[in-house]
Amino acid sequence: MIVAVLADDVLKKELIAKGVGPGVDIVWTDSLRALTMTEADVYMDLLFELDMERTDRLKKVLPKPVLVNSVAFTSKAIGQNFIRINAWPGFLKRSLTELALPVAVNEASIAPVFKQLNWQYRIVPDVSGMITARIVAMIINEAYYTWGSGVSSREEIDIAMKLGTNYPMGPFEWASAIGLKKVYELLKELGRTDERYTIAPALIETINEQVSNP
Repeated sequence: MIVAVLADDVLKKELIAKGVGPGVDIVWTDSLRALTMTEADVYMDLLFELDMERTDRLKKVLPKPVLVNSVAFTSKAIGQNFIRINAWPGFLKRSLTELALPVAVNEASIAPVFKQLNWQYRIVPDVSGMITARIVAMIINEAYYTWGSGVSSREEIDIAMKLGTNYPMGPFEWASAIGLKKVYELLKELGRTDERYTIAPALIETINEQVSNP
């Protein structure tokens, strides 16, 4: 099985560390055009962004399986039969991969692909954030509320979270590893229907600072 992959250096390292089964060849590509022009059995766009030009180009390789790293946006929002995968930095190398399927794709059609990849997976609801990412995003958001109120420093909050919950990273470390823009994007989508995900002012201020000082 040939798998064509578009990834940055971080996600490439994570995918290499995760490994694939015997008989699977990965073809690394450096652009969306190169990805879709590659002859492959499976396509992975780990740099996916929601825009019409991108989805129009990717849909040309359907009905072959197309896996997109779309944590915030659902299949309905994307409008194509792409398989959503949780490949936020730090999540791809986990032993269990979260997948969300569009209505037109059933598990029987993708199970053989993941068997060849030798990846364990879990089918999760096709909602913004899937399961793990929405939990982590909420933790990060609450940390920004706490920090913004002046109760504790970022370092203290990270230490408290790691010691208190045995998490591998604190919320601010997690935000840095994932990319705060991705967290913000997900919280914005979740906040449309659930006020629990209302974005902390301190997080918005940090995002604005990053935009002003790239």
